Amino acid sequence: MKNNTFQEQFSSWSGLFALSLRLVIGWTYFSAFWRRVVLEDKLSPEVAGYVGEKFNHFLPNALGIKPLIEYLVSNPDKLEFAMISFTIVEAIVGLFIMLGLFTRLMSIGVFSLAMGILLGSGWLGTTCLDEWQIGVLGLAGGFTIFLTGGGFYSLDDFFIRKKYEFTSKKWFNYLGSGVLPTEKLKPFVLVFSLFIFAITLFTNQYFHGGVFGKLHNKSVKPKVEISNVVLADNELTFEVFRVEGADVYGSFLIEIQILNDKGEVSKSWSMNYLSKFPKDKINNHYVAKVKPGKHSLILPLGAKADLSVPLDELPKSEVKTLKLIDISGAEWAAEIR
Repeated sequence: MKNNTFQEQFSSWSGLFALSLRLVIGWTYFSAFWRRVVLEDKLSPEVAGYVGEKFNHFLPNALGIKPLIEYLVSNPDKLEFAMISFTIVEAIVGLFIMLGLFTRLMSIGVFSLAMGILLGSGWLGTTCLDEWQIGVLGLAGGFTIFLTGGGFYSLDDFFIRKKYEFTSKKWFNYLGSGVLPTEKLKPFVLVFSLFIFAITLFTNQYFHGGVFGKLHNKSVKPKVEISNVVLADNELTFEVFRVEGADVYGSFLIEIQILNDKGEVSKSWSMNYLSKFPKDKINNHYVAKVKPGKHSLILPLGAKADLSVPLDELPKSEVKTLKLIDISGAEWAAEIR
């Protein structure tokens, strides 16, 4: 009996020590709901700052879940449903973690959400490894809260002290709070901690080269991939896909050039044309859309589109290379066959 009492006290105290972690992690996820629903409307596809477009930014370099992201951003109705559902889950997980209600079950939710953030957007972050840090710390924080439970300042503890019948069930110790079985707890903690540490090192290296070799940050400079270049009926059609650069800032194309086999410009379209680029000549694939801006053609991160430009009877001998020029000075080229 004394041993059981000691274990219960120890469980409550360990939960108390993790209180600040529980509150901060809880708000981290609940605030996503708060920002998107209460402070502003970011769940409507028609509004600026639609969360679906931000989700589209994850696509180019996501790890393991790229097919799922591509499927959603290619199907706007399903994406909208997914973003609403995801926001509701974040709200419930965040609120319940802060309240300490079914704390261990919600900590599994924290772990799962953090894993999704890590795999989807761990490569993003212009000044530091922002999303990667959020992801790996969410994994470690979720696991720690699972071990500690809610502690003294939690609804779980309130229900336990009031001796509600469901708190005496064995499942409540695993989904709520209370004493975890200690027979195999030490090896479980060691193995799972090493697993989280391994994920941390692997993703740090995969996304940023942060363990060995040369560091890299794919969020700093814009990069555009050109593919499916087709010349037909005196019109050049090609696919552009913005795969790198800051997620909060577009790539701004200020010139498209056609080069001959000597590398000389045989035809070009300047800022004036690109800022008024015919919308019927842009076929966007995803919710993040390539579109004309005030002074250029804007390519948001993760946007993919087919563009068509007229060649106006330009001889085929003068059509050798396609070149795109960004306002930053970056250039991307592809051979025309």
